[in-house]
Amino acid sequence: MSSAELPELEILRRDLDKEVSGKKIKAVDVPGKKSIARAGTPKALATRLTGVKIERVTRKGTWISLALDSGDVMLVALGAKSRLRRAQNKDALEPGTAVVLTFTQHGQLRLIDPASTAELFLVPSDEVAATIGPLGLDLVDEPVSWTKFGEMVLRRSGKLKSILMDPTMLVGIGAMYSDEILFEAGLRYDRSPDTLSTQEIRRLYRASVEIIHDSVKHGGASVGDDGYLTLSGARGGYSDMINVFRRDGEMSPRARGPIVKSRFGNGYTYYCEQTQV
Repeated sequence: MSSAELPELEILRRDLDKEVSGKKIKAVDVPGKKSIARAGTPKALATRLTGVKIERVTRKGTWISLALDSGDVMLVALGAKSRLRRAQNKDALEPGTAVVLTFTQHGQLRLIDPASTAELFLVPSDEVAATIGPLGLDLVDEPVSWTKFGEMVLRRSGKLKSILMDPTMLVGIGAMYSDEILFEAGLRYDRSPDTLSTQEIRRLYRASVEIIHDSVKHGGASVGDDGYLTLSGARGGYSDMINVFRRDGEMSPRARGPIVKSRFGNGYTYYCEQTQV
């Protein structure tokens, strides 16, 4: 999985809120400067964070947002292969460790970013919305009716997979969950919205909501060697429930034929030729 998607980010947000809210930052180390480019120098970041307490952890779209008692907010965006990890002070640094926050009590929070695709920086709390920009529908946080969902889809043009992955349409739906949603809905990735029947729109809506909520319930999905890991380093419990993503050549769960892999944009899409129409 190239980067964290909505269920994994929500699980991470919940775990962080339990683990680091109320903790005071004692020291800041920055082994990887690229990850904090928007924060300025390591010294500038350390100056603003040392002695500051984390009050709560929320999520703004795909951004993890840590509210600080200084009035600033620490924003973290996870990219390909990057993750946040709780650690003890004595634990050896993993390759690619970019930022280490040491608390006055109970260990550290580390940003592991081997591909330098993550971002960590501070903004005043009243500038968070402007910094992040407009967001699409958040299927975890925002209940939506199938009719409103359908209207949003029908206003779009292009292929269904691209529409699901558009962050101004839906927050945090990437290559994996778009494939899983389309398989569950029985729809091909290259269908256009104007070809969908009312029944197909309802199926797409139901699949989108159910898969995202089921994944959150089961701990998210870890796919591949660089897949998502929880804050403690564990694999997600939804991994074994993935039906098509990266399972090309395996028998389809719904048909007597293999899952197919096709080029899509800069990557691939995975689907069942017989049951997705």
